[in-house]
Amino acid sequence: MTFDWPVMLLGLVAVPLVVVWYRRLLRARAGRRAELAALGLVAREESARRRFLPPALLLGALVLLLIALGRPEVNVPLARREGTVILAVDTSASMAATDLTPTRMDAAKAAARAFVARQPPAVRVGVVAFSGSGLVTQEVTADRASVIAAIDRLRPDGATSLGRGLQTSLSAIVGKPVLVDAPGTTGGAPSVEQQGPDLGYHGSAAVVLFTDGENTDQPDPLDVAEIASSAGVKVYPVGLGRPEGTVLQIDGFSLATALDEPMLQEIATRTDGRYIAGADAQALAGISDVVDLQWTVEFRHIEVTALLAAAAAVLMLVGVGLSLAWFGRAV
Repeated sequence: MTFDWPVMLLGLVAVPLVVVWYRRLLRARAGRRAELAALGLVAREESARRRFLPPALLLGALVLLLIALGRPEVNVPLARREGTVILAVDTSASMAATDLTPTRMDAAKAAARAFVARQPPAVRVGVVAFSGSGLVTQEVTADRASVIAAIDRLRPDGATSLGRGLQTSLSAIVGKPVLVDAPGTTGGAPSVEQQGPDLGYHGSAAVVLFTDGENTDQPDPLDVAEIASSAGVKVYPVGLGRPEGTVLQIDGFSLATALDEPMLQEIATRTDGRYIAGADAQALAGISDVVDLQWTVEFRHIEVTALLAAAAAVLMLVGVGLSLAWFGRAV
């Protein structure tokens, strides 16, 4: 338990003073009872339970009220069903191609917005932009407006590294960096390093990959797909563009670009996901429920001032009520 106003707890020093005051009050009443007995007037002896129960209740109410003044907060475990989706959007220069109307990038952004609109509140969404490298442009959140704003900010530029896009998406899901070394950096096949003993299992998470599939940089996306599969993360590639391709003009140079469906299909196969050909609404409708929601426990910091004040009020009412019923006085 923590307190927003801990200085208010100094009021608890008044509790011993109240106890001392009440003990003096009891001694004064005992003295008066003895005087009445000397005059031949026998006062009714109060039972120990009746004598001490109301004051104890009132003292408990006082302690709770003084603690409530400090505005206490506690961590409360709350069970909820939730899932995570990372929208990994290819922002390489080839996404400016016009074989989709008006461009591949515009089609990807429209499809991503439509996908977000279909997700239930229990699904949290994050956005990753990737070209030659990957960047988390929106952390995983339940705030749909922030996700849409992150999608709207995406612009095409640079080369394409599907592996970096998947790597960054996986890091956003597991909450720690997943580092993949390119071939040659360790004298052999790609190696994987992560913080902690392993990535854990994240069966309630998925990556929706909006791309034309043309990979021009390391690491190998299929190697990263294997890592995602071992962590239980499914990848759903959405192919943007046409297999026959088109020619894109960039800074006076002509660049041929085409949809690489075999690569995207292999990524989907290795992660138990599904390849979606095209970004139209009908195609995306099949992946609107890609996340298997799972029960999780979330700890929330909750202020319990009102609860303590309510408990104090109940104790005070019971204590005063018993004292009035038994003795005809409040204290």
